[in-house]
Amino acid sequence: MDEKQIFTEMINILKPYVKDQALLENATKETHILDDLKVNSARLVDVIIKCEDVFDIEIEDDDADQIRTIGDAVTVILGKLN
Repeated sequence: MDEKQIFTEMINILKPYVKDQALLENATKETHILDDLKVNSARLVDVIIKCEDVFDIEIEDDDADQIRTIGDAVTVILGKLN
């Protein structure tokens, strides 16, 4: 799975947690999950758990703490898959 596929899947994972879907339409790797997409920190935990399920990986707390943007999530997932 490449970076673009992971990014696309991240958008799908985020959809249920983002109230304004228009924000996701213009999302980039630099899009901040909490600030730009208005996902609260409790929901970010749900997003990370969903990523673990979808990609069949385990994201440790230290890695989870580094996820701020969609690109951060893609980088962590890519690292776990390789």
